[in-house]
Amino acid sequence: MMDQRTDAELARAWRDGDAAAFNALYDRYHAWVTTLAFRFTRNREDALDVLQDTFAYLHRKRREFELRSQMKTFLYPVVKHLAVSRARLARRHPPLDPNLGPAAPASSTDETAALLQGLSDVQQEVVLMRFVDGLDLQAIADALEVPLGTVKSRLHSALVLLRGRIPPIR
Repeated sequence: MMDQRTDAELARAWRDGDAAAFNALYDRYHAWVTTLAFRFTRNREDALDVLQDTFAYLHRKRREFELRSQMKTFLYPVVKHLAVSRARLARRHPPLDPNLGPAAPASSTDETAALLQGLSDVQQEVVLMRFVDGLDLQAIADALEVPLGTVKSRLHSALVLLRGRIPPIR
């Protein structure tokens, strides 16, 4: 059965020693963390390593952890940093076996990537955070540590470009 407590309640309970609360947070966010990590690494195994590293980082923060925003807002920069670092390391050290290349992304990922092609990296990031991750604009600003106006500007310019690519529905 899914734990019905809010993220803030789970965070407080976990900080106070309730291991089940940590497990509930993991159950609630592990799929999202893995998907986000894959977005940056483009490799399933690396994404799973980032998942493990993310929750290990969170666990190390237990004693002082206080959730002051949405959990995704807290986790996003952690996952991004770990995933980008892992992807950078993977580029420097290619696999020894040439048959062990990156895992092939799903076709829906290919369609999304094709649609977002031509947008800047920061525009792509904001669009994905808003429409794939479901974060509100303030949560995106908090996660990226940029002003709300910057998020609005990036999203607006990206949507203007995207509207020009998508044919109207008839």
